[in-house]
Amino acid sequence: MIRYRLAAALCASLAAACVSSPSGVDARVPRGNGLAAKKSTPVSASMAVTSAEVPAPLAAVPEAVPEAAPLLLATLVQTHTDERVPLDDRSPTQERFSLLLADRITGERHAFDPKLLDLLRALARRHRAARIELVSGYRSAKLNEMMRKKGHHVASHSQHSLGHAVDFRIVPGGDTRGLDPRVLEKEIRDLGWEGGVGVYTLASDWFVHADVGRNRRWGG
Repeated sequence: MIRYRLAAALCASLAAACVSSPSGVDARVPRGNGLAAKKSTPVSASMAVTSAEVPAPLAAVPEAVPEAAPLLLATLVQTHTDERVPLDDRSPTQERFSLLLADRITGERHAFDPKLLDLLRALARRHRAARIELVSGYRSAKLNEMMRKKGHHVASHSQHSLGHAVDFRIVPGGDTRGLDPRVLEKEIRDLGWEGGVGVYTLASDWFVHADVGRNRRWGG
């Protein structure tokens, strides 16, 4: 009887030890027939999307305001071809102006002094919307000689042959003949022009000459 009680106590002690002791053997987890469920794959740092990478809404871009076209001052008219070019604060360019004043016989052209185009613009501001008729611009040696033989009083070394002179008249709207060249001469001098000014008042030659040479005056 005593031996039976000792055996029972020993068995009870061993059972308690298996339950409470950390050295107890874990029970086996029975395997299923299928594959074990995979754990969720962590997102790597390179794959992570930060808030800085999310594009912000584009800021509203103000519409560009179109630049206002410059006011027309006058119209340049090539009297030998009737070619017309608007004159304003930006047009024509110096190159276009030189082309408009090319030699009417040979087609040659020469770069013109910028002060001549500036002079025409200054006069056009006084006579808005008028026609500025260009009578003579660049003259080749051939044209200069031809004019001399026809009796025109042209210099053998003309300022026209250097791109330094232009002959013109100003015709306001409604006018047919144009302003008196003597009036234009005064306006040119009033603008502070220091070059040469020639005045032509014949019925066949009704214009003024302006050049960037030395200060001198003739005609009229």
